[in-house]
Amino acid sequence: MEIPDIRKKWPARIYTVTIGAGKESGGTRTSTVTIGGETTLPFYLFEGEMPHPPVVAMEVWDIPPEDWPDTVRKPFEDVMSDPGPWAKKCVETYGAQVICLRLKGLDPLLGDRPPDHAARAVRRVLESVGVPLIIWGSGKEDKDNEAFPAVAEAAKGENCLLGTCTQTNYKTMTALATAYGHKLIAESPVDINIAKQVNILAHDSGFPLENLVIFPSTGALGYGIEYVYSIMERTRLAGLGGDRAMAMPMVCDVGAQSWGVKEAKAPSAEWGDPQLRGPLWEATAAYTYLMAGADLLILRHPHAVRAVEAFASQLWRKEGA
Repeated sequence: MEIPDIRKKWPARIYTVTIGAGKESGGTRTSTVTIGGETTLPFYLFEGEMPHPPVVAMEVWDIPPEDWPDTVRKPFEDVMSDPGPWAKKCVETYGAQVICLRLKGLDPLLGDRPPDHAARAVRRVLESVGVPLIIWGSGKEDKDNEAFPAVAEAAKGENCLLGTCTQTNYKTMTALATAYGHKLIAESPVDINIAKQVNILAHDSGFPLENLVIFPSTGALGYGIEYVYSIMERTRLAGLGGDRAMAMPMVCDVGAQSWGVKEAKAPSAEWGDPQLRGPLWEATAAYTYLMAGADLLILRHPHAVRAVEAFASQLWRKEGA
């Protein structure tokens, strides 16, 4: 009896996105990262290719965060006053492959800093580390639209990943990314139709689909993670099935969501040692998103970073290794 080969062969490949630019490409980065390129579902290495491993970025703020619990604040308490040393510690002490600079100081409720403050923070991080940079706005679209022209110019030629591009600001963000040589995070509110629409709008503005990374929003473990997982899974299936407007790598903002829930940050020992519980909550959420198809994860606690990188390396292997 002949056993049939039931392995699934998908007709399409996920776009490959490289972040960071070295001297040969007009930038100053000492390393770059590449994500995407899959021809199969996450870690289905028996069915297709997963040429690039998932990448973990560590989060840095332009201002000292006041709402971080002590567990996640402690590793960085000596550098939180300056995003440059903070980024440097993430890279040199904790081995960060990518830095995600969060421009929270732009938020009207957190200082309402001007655009030149954000631009200075970007330059400070670029001068302090050589790894690629994600630059994420405050989430307040009016302020971000005001600041990102200065931000994008400050990082000109460094091939950063700018966030985020939405249904309402796509014209501004695509123009800036094109003018200053950056990639874009396309954000949607856990809605597969809106995710596709944002990508189409960006493309119709002249921005290449292969320069986009999908951000479907992120839920913490126990707080909507199943719904986000299902949207990510459907997105990846659509991309592999041949829908080029859905064939981008995906990013998940895990740390910000995980450290906002009571189970991760409650100081009481009744639920377990808070020094371990919080990083474990963050890491477990990240494991889930890796299985959903995340190519890029943004984390906070060094313990979570190490655990997630070890988990991903056990599941991923480079073809031929």
